[in-house]
Amino acid sequence: MQEITLTIIDRTGQSHELTGPTDMNMNLMELCKVYELPVLGECGGMAMCATCQVYLESDTVLPEQSEAELDMLDQAFYVKPNSRLGCQIQLDESLHGTVFRLAPESY
Repeated sequence: MQEITLTIIDRTGQSHELTGPTDMNMNLMELCKVYELPVLGECGGMAMCATCQVYLESDTVLPEQSEAELDMLDQAFYVKPNSRLGCQIQLDESLHGTVFRLAPESY
């Protein structure tokens, strides 16, 4: 599978179906930016700003969080148990059908 489809729920509650490649080393934050969703990603994907925070809304098992991601979420606003940084979620086949929700803006 070279393309996956996933759903992003924006901050107004509207669902967006996004299709992304699995063979380009792209992450969820970058895919959201391609679709012009309101994700800043100020640090460029270095897990240093939390402006790409999302909530995992489905039962998909994601890879374990890195220390950098956990450290950044410790400092972020609106963090929940299902919070993740979009820049740290690589697009791969395991994400097909996954639902994420954009976290509230905290900047």
